[in-house]
Amino acid sequence: MTALTDPKSNQHHLVMGNEAFARGALEAGVAVVAGYPGTPSSEIVESLANVSKERNLYVEWSTNEKVAMEVAAAGSFAKLRSLCVLKQNGVNVASDFFLHLAGSGTRGGMLVLTCEDPGALSSVNEGDSRHFSRMLEIPLLEPGDFQEAKDITKWGFELSEALKCPVMIRSVTRLSHASGNITFGDLPETDHKAEFKHDGFILDPDTGPMISAPVAYKHGLQQQKVQQAIKMFETSPFNTYTGPGNPELLLITSSACNLYSREAIKLLGVQHRVGLLKLGTTWPLPPKLLEKHLRMANKVLIVEEVIPFLEESVKILAMELAEEIGIKKFFGKRDGTIPSTNELNPDIVIGALCGILGMDYAGLTAEYSEKANTHLFLGAPAREGTFCAGCPHRASFWNISQALKLDNNEGFVCGDIGCYSMAVLPAGYSTLKTLHAMGSGTGVASGFGKLGQFGMDQPVFSVCGDSTFYHAVLPALVNAVHHKSDITLVVLDNSGTAMTGFQPHPGTEKDARGEEALQMNIESICKSIGATVRVADPFDFDETQKTIFELMGMKGGVKVLVLRQICALSPEKKGIRWFDVVVHESQCLGENCGCNRLCTRVFKCPGLVWDTEKKVSKIDDAICVGCGVCSSVCPVGAIENMEVK
Repeated sequence: MTALTDPKSNQHHLVMGNEAFARGALEAGVAVVAGYPGTPSSEIVESLANVSKERNLYVEWSTNEKVAMEVAAAGSFAKLRSLCVLKQNGVNVASDFFLHLAGSGTRGGMLVLTCEDPGALSSVNEGDSRHFSRMLEIPLLEPGDFQEAKDITKWGFELSEALKCPVMIRSVTRLSHASGNITFGDLPETDHKAEFKHDGFILDPDTGPMISAPVAYKHGLQQQKVQQAIKMFETSPFNTYTGPGNPELLLITSSACNLYSREAIKLLGVQHRVGLLKLGTTWPLPPKLLEKHLRMANKVLIVEEVIPFLEESVKILAMELAEEIGIKKFFGKRDGTIPSTNELNPDIVIGALCGILGMDYAGLTAEYSEKANTHLFLGAPAREGTFCAGCPHRASFWNISQALKLDNNEGFVCGDIGCYSMAVLPAGYSTLKTLHAMGSGTGVASGFGKLGQFGMDQPVFSVCGDSTFYHAVLPALVNAVHHKSDITLVVLDNSGTAMTGFQPHPGTEKDARGEEALQMNIESICKSIGATVRVADPFDFDETQKTIFELMGMKGGVKVLVLRQICALSPEKKGIRWFDVVVHESQCLGENCGCNRLCTRVFKCPGLVWDTEKKVSKIDDAICVGCGVCSSVCPVGAIENMEVK
């Protein structure tokens, strides 16, 4: 048993925010959980998968987010409580089904929990999914601390069942991945009973078919549910106010920004001047509650991440209430008081408060700031993002980039989302020339591959990881094969969803619960749909580059190259060292070589460094994993792989 399944109520535990969400789902009696790995959301599904047998849950990592939502919806239709876990990009992937699900409604409570990434700390965008709640006309909840992460999740299931619609909960990185103390509630019995009733009248939400038609009726029903949610939100315990009865400034906030705002108010000592209205129900807004608090002050600051979603909703409501509350002066993202990009922090909120209240505040003394900048910050070596030591992606992109250079026909690679996205940077030899959504590399390449009729004769490549292949590349690949697009897809198969923590996917032998699963084979799938397929080890430079040239020589149609080598950080490879790699100093010519330090200046494995005193390359034994790839890079053979004794 883990702390997550402690059956005792009123017990205090220090947990990660994502674990708090998981505990809330357990306390609500969740039965079905589905998602797709994506930082910062992954730990929710992993936590529930770890206790799935103990708590009689069905938990899966689905092939993509749309399928995950469909799996969770099936649980809800069968009157089970279900949870779909996504990150912000995943909401976009699931949006096609999500739009229909809002129309059809649900039965058992169903939550769509999206963990978002302001500042794009582990993403390629900082998308904000809150607008989906307004577009789909479903309730949106945003917990303001760790206790609320648990409690609002439990309440969300009850809200979903009361309204018979999905409920969206939004977290952000600093709430999902930070930790805090929470008090547990009771755990229910786990005797789940699934039954899907479908023979009733078409408009019966409990026994009829689950469809979003007839739209005229179902859309009107959605809007009735919104009005019902508003009434419930007016008295929600997750909307709280602290501060004076007549504040000089009303600060309205939600989510992790609640923590930043509370800290900023306390540090400035302006509790007597600033009132803090924290909203947990951010769409639809409760108008009576907002009217009550907007009457308090003439100045209003709205603090949120990322887009001015809450700000615009409050302003619309304030305009509708203008006769009752008067005209207000608003501060936020629209006027530049709060930045419109990146994540926030207490210092940003302090700066906004000082500007509005006419205060000065210095968090650090000038002496301390100078000392920190001189002795701390300047002492840290600068290093751009790079692949790990022994990463097979470095070898893959080295082979691809070298082959394209030798071919000299301006060939290029369309990129995709994963660890290998860094190949747009010097870490991957600036190999990627397009980079968008998961699966888009092959979709874009399939378009390029049909431009021969307009004179394009450049070799076109795309890359994807093994998890992404199943997630989103298959439809694009089928499209390319069907239309005979002249492209080469390179599948970088490192045997797991490496970027997010080695979660299983259809190409692995285990599922989310560690049980045996039917393993899909990438090359067999590609052959079955008509592609020409080759398999190579990216650590074998000669064979890999020879294969790339072979595929480039095949004109017309889709070619697939599977570069298979397990991730250097994978649990299966942990502690395994293939070679003891040594640099023979007498042979290393360094800057005097025609390569001009090719190994450390261009290849740039972190385990291979330049000795500034001896003017030779050397192995950093603390970082080197012994893959031996760098021996293939040195043009004079100064790097040797020794058998591990």
